[in-house]
Amino acid sequence: MEEFCVFLGASYFRAVAKGQTYGLSARGFADGTGDPKGEEFALFRAFWLEKPQPGVQSVVIHALLDSPSLAGAFRFTIRPGDATVFDVQSTLFPRTTIAQGGIAPQTGMFYFDANDRNHVDDWRPAAHDSEALQMWTGADQQLFRPLRNPLDLQVSTFSDVAPRGFGLMQRRRAFHDFEDLALHYEKRPSLWVEPIGDWGAGWVDLVEIPTPNEVNDNIVSFWRPKEPLRAGKEYSYTYRMYWGWDVPFPTPMARVGATRVGGVTDDPDARFFALDFAGAPFDHLPKDTHFHAVPKTSAGTVRNVVVEPNPEINGVRVTFSFAPGDAKVADLSCVLETDSGPISEQWLYRWTP
Repeated sequence: MEEFCVFLGASYFRAVAKGQTYGLSARGFADGTGDPKGEEFALFRAFWLEKPQPGVQSVVIHALLDSPSLAGAFRFTIRPGDATVFDVQSTLFPRTTIAQGGIAPQTGMFYFDANDRNHVDDWRPAAHDSEALQMWTGADQQLFRPLRNPLDLQVSTFSDVAPRGFGLMQRRRAFHDFEDLALHYEKRPSLWVEPIGDWGAGWVDLVEIPTPNEVNDNIVSFWRPKEPLRAGKEYSYTYRMYWGWDVPFPTPMARVGATRVGGVTDDPDARFFALDFAGAPFDHLPKDTHFHAVPKTSAGTVRNVVVEPNPEINGVRVTFSFAPGDAKVADLSCVLETDSGPISEQWLYRWTP
């Protein structure tokens, strides 16, 4: 008898795959996340369980969602295994017009890692449930946005139409990535949401909340429809949730293996970035392939870009310096390319002082 999921508190629930320990959570609905006016938390007020038939390897749970602003009906078909999969059918009935509604919300914790350990005095290399927001857009772009524990609340929005999927991911899977015998962050699940059907236009939102420790869940991500949810209307969203070790699909793209950020010796106002790319392309590209990268920023200046082989991971390392100048926020991006074009997912990053 192995526990594989739990519904506990408001509309929160979480699950694990075989061999994992609990980490990030999901919710039925989010309303006003990151809004200074405050957030409304809907509740699952009642559950109904279908008795499984002999030989069926799934369990079906129905749930009633309720809050001052909306009601909702959910049907979860749950299949535990090497990846635990939730098929979610939801219908929402707003009681008031909801402009900041969140579909398929995920909530996790990011305390620190090699890309952001300012003001952290800790003996471990890292501590987090999730390390990045990953997205597969309707335009077939694969995006990877490392998380941060900022000094001030940060809200990032990624516009999309008919998204293919998104999720809070944990790629680090070695004990030595965390060195924590009690918490085993390397065994925390990634959660990938695959929309079923066309969700139309909207945004994948990412909310990063400052936290002084690893006790608080400070990361939230969800799909926010472009059009507000209108009172008296009915809205249906069907999606599949994969709780597991990685995304449920292979990719031919090189992937970001690590993001490391530190100081620059001869420029105390600048930051040094080191990105590692590894994965499928390096298994078949010729050894003399010329790799290049052009990091971009919305503010400040990028300079001293270096692209070099990293034989330790059978991949490539990209390094550069970023001088923010007077900027208070900057959105950076980088893609690894050959002479034939991009071969990696797109790395995204938000810098704040």
